[in-house]
Parts: sequence; C-alpha cells; structure tokens
Amino acid sequence: MTKGIHIDPDKVQAIQEFQPPRNLKELRGLQGRLAYIRRFILNLSSKCQPFSKLMKKGVSFVWDEPCQQAFDEIKTYLSNPPFLVAPVLGKPFLIYVRAIEHSLGTPLAQNDNVVHEQGIYYLSRTL
Repeated sequence: MTKGIHIDPDKVQAIQEFQPPRNLKELRGLQGRLAYIRRFILNLSSKCQPFSKLMKKGVSFVWDEPCQQAFDEIKTYLSNPPFLVAPVLGKPFLIYVRAIEHSLGTPLAQNDNVVHEQGIYYLSRTL
C-alpha cells in the first residue's frame, strides 16, 4: 500500500451510492458529505458550481443536465481518489492557483526525494 493520507473509503462509498438529490435538503446532505472530504478533491468549488443556483432563495429545485454531469464527474473523480502526504519541514512548498470565472482552486504540494510532486492539501473556494 502506498504511504500517505488516504480518504476514508466509507465516505467515498457513501457518495458513490448517493442518488441524485430530489430536493434542497438532499442537496445539502450531498454538499455536507463533500465538505467532509474536500481536502482530497481538486477544485471542488468549480465541480459543484452547477449546484449553487439551486441553493438560492426563491429558486425552484430542478436537477438539470449540468447538475447531473457535475454529480457524475465528482463520482468518477472519487472512483480513484488521490492520496495526500504530510508536509516535510525544510522543503519548499509548491502552490498552484487556478482562477476561473466563479471559483478558485489551489493545490499545495511538495517534491519528494525523487522530484515528484506530491499533494498535501487541496483548497477550493467559490468567488
């Protein structure tokens, strides 16, 4: 087994088995599950962008094709989740910033002893 920080397989399974939300309460449940493992998902805010329109007050809940595609993309991503490593003191950090129209994604990484980048943490925010 590869050394590193692995996502809890039970959390991944819960999302893999989650049916498409039928209402706002179920969507909040999905987002809560995703928030728990967000550090393992690169640019999660961008992936969840189609869901944000359903969270606004006064908007009817309609699970459309963009929502389903985002949901499927997240499930596909989690079918082979990354593992993260603990930071090593004294080594420089690598930070990449990806800013798109509605979100910001930033992976934090370090090089290992063989100059391969290894993820430490993924940060994502909606703008």
